[in-house]
Amino acid sequence: MPPFVVVALGALGAVALAKLISSETRRVNEALDRRRKAEAGDLKTVRLERDPATGEYRPRG
Repeated sequence: MPPFVVVALGALGAVALAKLISSETRRVNEALDRRRKAEAGDLKTVRLERDPATGEYRPRG
Protein backbone atom coordinates (compact mmCIF):
# COMPACT_ATOMS: atom_id res chain seq x y z
CA MET A 1 0.00 0.00 0.00
CA PRO A 2 1.47 3.38 -0.92
CA PRO A 3 2.45 5.62 2.00
CA PHE A 4 0.07 8.33 0.78
CA VAL A 5 -2.94 6.05 1.25
CA VAL A 6 -1.82 5.08 4.76
CA VAL A 7 -1.36 8.74 5.73
CA ALA A 8 -4.75 9.65 4.21
CA LEU A 9 -6.51 6.84 6.10
CA GLY A 10 -4.79 7.90 9.33
CA ALA A 11 -5.87 11.51 8.82
CA LEU A 12 -9.47 10.46 8.13
CA GLY A 13 -9.46 8.31 11.25
CA ALA A 14 -8.10 11.16 13.36
CA VAL A 15 -10.76 13.55 12.05
CA ALA A 16 -13.52 11.02 12.73
CA LEU A 17 -12.22 10.40 16.26
CA ALA A 18 -11.99 14.13 17.00
CA LYS A 19 -15.56 14.63 15.76
CA LEU A 20 -16.81 11.76 17.91
CA ILE A 21 -15.05 13.07 21.01
CA SER A 22 -16.34 16.61 20.52
CA SER A 23 -19.94 15.49 20.03
CA GLU A 24 -19.78 13.25 23.09
CA THR A 25 -18.26 16.06 25.16
CA ARG A 26 -21.01 18.43 24.04
CA ARG A 27 -23.71 15.86 24.92
CA VAL A 28 -22.31 15.25 28.41
CA ASN A 29 -21.92 18.98 29.12
CA GLU A 30 -25.53 19.65 28.09
CA ALA A 31 -26.73 16.91 30.43
CA LEU A 32 -24.66 18.35 33.28
CA ASP A 33 -25.96 21.86 32.61
CA ARG A 34 -29.56 20.62 32.72
CA ARG A 35 -28.90 18.89 36.05
CA ARG A 36 -27.18 21.96 37.53
CA LYS A 37 -30.10 24.19 36.53
CA ALA A 38 -32.58 21.77 38.08
CA GLU A 39 -30.64 21.60 41.35
CA ALA A 40 -29.98 25.36 41.53
CA GLY A 41 -33.55 26.08 42.58
CA ASP A 42 -33.26 23.81 45.64
CA LEU A 43 -30.55 25.84 47.39
CA LYS A 44 -31.38 28.32 50.12
CA THR A 45 -29.06 30.92 51.55
CA VAL A 46 -28.28 30.91 55.25
CA ARG A 47 -27.35 34.09 57.07
CA LEU A 48 -24.13 33.78 59.04
CA GLU A 49 -23.17 35.50 62.28
CA ARG A 50 -19.65 35.88 63.62
CA ASP A 51 -19.01 34.29 66.99
CA PRO A 52 -17.07 36.90 69.00
CA ALA A 53 -15.41 34.29 71.22
CA THR A 54 -13.94 32.09 68.49
CA GLY A 55 -14.09 34.35 65.44
CA GLU A 56 -15.85 31.64 63.42
CA TYR A 57 -18.95 32.24 61.36
CA ARG A 58 -22.03 30.22 62.34
CA PRO A 59 -25.62 30.10 61.10
CA ARG A 60 -27.73 32.84 62.64
CA GLY A 61 -30.43 31.71 65.01
